[in-house]
This record gives sequence, structure tokens and C-alpha cells, in this order.
Amino acid sequence: MSSSTPPEPEPGVIAGERRHLTNLAYRLLGSLTEAEDAVQESYARWYAMPRPQRAAIDSPGAWLTTVISRICLDVLGSARVRRERYVGEWVPEPLPDRTEWPGGPRSATDPADRVTIDDSVDMAFLVVLESMTPAERVAFILHDVFRYPFPEIARIVDRTPAACRQLAASARRRVAATAPPASPSPQQASVLREFKEAWQSSDIRTLVALLDPGATMVADGGGLVSAVRRTIEGGRDIAGYLMHIAGLSPGLTLLQRTVNGRPGLVAQRDGVTVTVAAFHLTEGRITRIWAVRNPEKLRPWTAPHP
Repeated sequence: MSSSTPPEPEPGVIAGERRHLTNLAYRLLGSLTEAEDAVQESYARWYAMPRPQRAAIDSPGAWLTTVISRICLDVLGSARVRRERYVGEWVPEPLPDRTEWPGGPRSATDPADRVTIDDSVDMAFLVVLESMTPAERVAFILHDVFRYPFPEIARIVDRTPAACRQLAASARRRVAATAPPASPSPQQASVLREFKEAWQSSDIRTLVALLDPGATMVADGGGLVSAVRRTIEGGRDIAGYLMHIAGLSPGLTLLQRTVNGRPGLVAQRDGVTVTVAAFHLTEGRITRIWAVRNPEKLRPWTAPHP
């Protein structure tokens, strides 16, 4: 290396960006699996550059952020086509809270442990993001969640700052229109405790009382396991469906767990997680249920724990 060539950033500095990149990619894609693939691709592109070219980059973190944002933009575009062919409903991959599992935290190499749990990974929020165009989603997440300025976002998505500002504003309106205020977490935990007990005791009257009359429920099996393929609408119909499932699935254990930062429920059979359910409550009643049964989306919940 000549004396005029700046030193290349230490490998540890580059590796230290992995948590930020995973956090960004998960929010952009709603899939931990796809997020980890995007992170790996970003690092592959970094190390594919000649050493002098890498050494000349003033901010490797900014470079990696730009690359992963563009990768996610491409993935989001192709994901729309893939999800049109998806068997049944597509629901974002749920995230566990590592502190709730027996034996303590998971391995630090687990991608799920790199995602910071806050309101921007709430399942209701992620579902709203799915309704956005790829450009809206990227501009909104980069600006409103990660606080990137619009001129910087413009360089990332190859649009003008004014266009990026409009994209973020459009996304913000979608969130405001489709994500009603959620009940406080302690209240949600209390309601779900009653919900779990009513489901276990086949108390359909209590289930109906806990569900909003206009509640909806979707289940994601991905064609790999059985799951209802249509949205169930109405508290009474949801309660009836849950009673039907209870009759078909004796021996299930229901556990209260944190799902994407909010109280949720996990169903296990013989100690193995088979369903993760996220909930949205408004004014103390359940208005939305997202039940994920696709085993490919439950890997963070079924991996061995220490």
C-alpha cells in the first residue's frame, strides 16, 4: 500500500454495522430471513471491492446503508410478485423477546437478537407498511424511523429531496389512516390473559366479549401447514373458528409471550412452537389478530435455547 492510500477500516468496524443493517432491513422487508440475506449481500458487495477502493470510502457505515437500502428496494419490488403467488395470507415474520425464554438470552449471532424492539416493529405497523409502495416504505422508514435527512435519502433512492419528502408524507398518511391507537401494553396483557383462559376452557361467550364486533383475523401458513386462507371477519365468527381449532388440536399449550414488542400468544405442541399470534387492541377490545403458522417464519421461536 502506498503512503498516499488511506488505511482500510478495521474488520471490526465493518462488522459493527451489522446490527444497524439488520434493524433497517427488517423494518424495510418485514422478514427476518430476507433481512439477513440483504445484510449478507451488502457485506459481499463491500468485500468484492478492491482494497484501495474500500480504503477510500470515508464512511463505510453510510456506504453499507446506501447499498442495503437499494437491495431492499429491489427485494420489495419483486416481493409484490412473489406474494401474489403466496398461498393464503402473507404476514410479517414475528419477533420474540429474548429475555422471556428459559435459560436466558439467545446466541449473539442470532439475527433476531440484533433487532431493537420498539414501536416501529409492532405488527400492526409492519402490516400498514405492506400497503405502501417500495419507494414510500424506504423513504418513510429512513426518515421517520432512522431520522435520515431527505437529501441523504434522495441519494440513496435516486430521487429528489422534494420527491422523497412527498413519499414519506404519503406513507405517514397511510399510517395515520389505518393504524388506530393501540391499548396500553399492560391492558393488552390483561385482556390476552382472559382470552387465553377462555380459549383453553372453551368459554365462547367470554371470547366474543373480548373481541370487537368488527374484529378481523388472518392466518399465515404459507401452504406448508394448515391455516385458514381467508380473512375471518367479526368477533363471533373468530370465536367460533377458535373453538373449532381447539377441538381439532388437543394438547396445545398456550403461553403469553411478547410478539414484536407487544403482548401476544404462542401455541406449542410438545414444547415446539407451532403458532405465534400478534394482537391489536383498541379501547380494551381485540380488533386484529395475526396468527403465523408458517414454520419458515417461526425459526427464531423454535431454535434451541441455552
